[in-house]
Amino acid sequence: MTASEFESLADAMLETIVRAVEESGADCDCAPKASGVLEIEFADGNRIIVNRHSAAQEIWVAAKSGGYHFRFDGSKWVDTRDGRELLAALSELIAGQSGSAVVLR
Repeated sequence: MTASEFESLADAMLETIVRAVEESGADCDCAPKASGVLEIEFADGNRIIVNRHSAAQEIWVAAKSGGYHFRFDGSKWVDTRDGRELLAALSELIAGQSGSAVVLR
């Protein structure tokens, strides 16, 4: 995949994440902070950072529980370690940090 194709796919997923978090009713704020970076902030000040990593052509997630890398497999973004889909993984991470069940779609 070319660099511009990756950036287009990654940016579209970042926009999907913002929309999904807003629609989920999760008790957190989700906002773009810089080109290719999202910050999901919780009431207690904890954060989840989601960013595109162009050199690796991955979306990286930094959460309280650790760091995660997601690569596009041709149809979806999947964790490079366990194969979980990005929105499913973020649902679990947000639920874990907010204490409330969250399903991102």
